[in-house]
Amino acid sequence: MYIPTIGLEIHSTLKTRTKMFCSCPNNFEEYNPNKNVCPICLGHPGVLPVINKEAVEAVIKLGMALGGKIAEKSYFDRKSYFYPDLPKGYQISQYEHPIVDGGILNGVRIKRIHLEEDAGRLLHELPGGAKKSESATFVDFNRAGTPLMELVTEPEIKNVEGAVRFAKDLQLVLRYLRISDVNMEKGQMRVEANISVRKDSKDELGTKIEVKNINSFKAVYGAIAYELKRQEETLKEGKKLVQETRGWNDVDQATESQRSKESAHDYRYFPEPDLPMMDFTKWDLEKIRNEIPELPEAKRHRLMQEFGFSKDQVDVLVEDRKMAEFFKEAASELKILELSADYQLLLNYFLSDFKGLMNNKAIGIEEVRISPEHFAHLVFFIQKGDLSSRLAKDLLQKMFETGEDPEALMKQGDIKVIDNENELESVVTEIINQNPKPVEDYKKGKANSLQFLIGRAIGQTKGRASPEKLKEIFIKKLS
Repeated sequence: MYIPTIGLEIHSTLKTRTKMFCSCPNNFEEYNPNKNVCPICLGHPGVLPVINKEAVEAVIKLGMALGGKIAEKSYFDRKSYFYPDLPKGYQISQYEHPIVDGGILNGVRIKRIHLEEDAGRLLHELPGGAKKSESATFVDFNRAGTPLMELVTEPEIKNVEGAVRFAKDLQLVLRYLRISDVNMEKGQMRVEANISVRKDSKDELGTKIEVKNINSFKAVYGAIAYELKRQEETLKEGKKLVQETRGWNDVDQATESQRSKESAHDYRYFPEPDLPMMDFTKWDLEKIRNEIPELPEAKRHRLMQEFGFSKDQVDVLVEDRKMAEFFKEAASELKILELSADYQLLLNYFLSDFKGLMNNKAIGIEEVRISPEHFAHLVFFIQKGDLSSRLAKDLLQKMFETGEDPEALMKQGDIKVIDNENELESVVTEIINQNPKPVEDYKKGKANSLQFLIGRAIGQTKGRASPEKLKEIFIKKLS
């Protein structure tokens, strides 16, 4: 039997106004190649970089959120290697003195969190589908010099599911802290996995193999699962594994050898001479700590305790910070309106009808015209019995279009459940007379026929009749 060991190195671009060491805009959406560049991020001789304090504070905030130790002093290093999209011929990164040491997430210990600059990108196809020579590759330096956070875990993740869960939860934490959009499709988060396997009879770790630049959670799962299987099969055949760097081929769903693994001495690290040491004992770290919001894990626990929701329900709610905040405000308003507030009803409408309308319109919560207070009012009227499920759905649609209070819309359209029993009995009698076959079927024991009759009655009242009340009257008249 073989035991897997997985460590992750996760890079995330930071959402700052400018790049890491110059005043060029940090705009990941820039379409025109080489627009946001200057002599500093292009690596011209004699230029002097300046540290982006906003990016440093973002890494400190992440370190604090994950329980890491903030260094008293930290500095940047030069990491020397050649690549066509690395304009200086070296990368300004951190090696011996990272900003954050330690921390933990999902029970996985974090080794370090440091800050560096990103490289540019190679274009094998021109933007907009423009034609180019088959042998040409273009270099876009818009991304060169943008702030890049790197988090390195200890090698203690035991399976592929744990690796994916860690990466997803880190993405969520970064979004809650508002320091990165972490959109993997846009390359704002990239995962590298250090993978090894060993026989259960051995204590030392197996040969470490790194899989680089994995850009989706599906690819994280596929790459690690494939590599674990490949390494096990290699060892079973009596062959030796070689320490190397491999890449994930999404088309073939396989890892491919890229190069032998470099060691630290290959990069010739040395302190960056053009940048000063950062002395965090002189920074207002408490101010940064006070900016940390309630984080996903704490929010999950609070929602389960406060409202009695299940873990699955809470996971859906917490996965979007702005959605969770909207729900929290709506729940507070519902509590003011009704002491015995039905929070489960509020959640059901929020995750089904409300979210369904958002998906249909392809909008985010920040674009919704309904306020949390108005949504709470809608659920309040449902809970009171003033609105049926059908009326509530129609009314919610109008609220999405206008942003108006449900009470105002109900008055404008005379929208309210019919509670006059004589009127309901009249409707039931008419439906019974119009549908002799379903009535006969119901009397023979076919329960579904009753639902058919209730549906006809709801349609005739345009959703203004309570299904529960109609069922009660139908049963009484058909007995």
